[in-house]
Amino acid sequence: MSAHQPAFTKTFSEPGMFKALDAAEKWLTENGYSYGPGSAMDPVPVLQGDFITAKWKNLTIKEVAQLDGKIVGNYREGPVTVTLKAAPEIK
Repeated sequence: MSAHQPAFTKTFSEPGMFKALDAAEKWLTENGYSYGPGSAMDPVPVLQGDFITAKWKNLTIKEVAQLDGKIVGNYREGPVTVTLKAAPEIK
């Protein structure tokens, strides 16, 4: 994603191990997004639609630029934040 301000951010702070990440992933799925596998120190890639993607560290610069967003934060304990290039149509 570029250095530009994202069009949409949503933070998840559910308490418990991986609960915030689980909530973010559930929200993304319910709103038409796919997410890639996590990696301890890297963002989780997000694409609009039904896709399978590699871990962030395995994406090319071009592939990162084509992502619709990412998940960042403390994946184990929360909070985590979803950032998207465009505001979603909330379902």
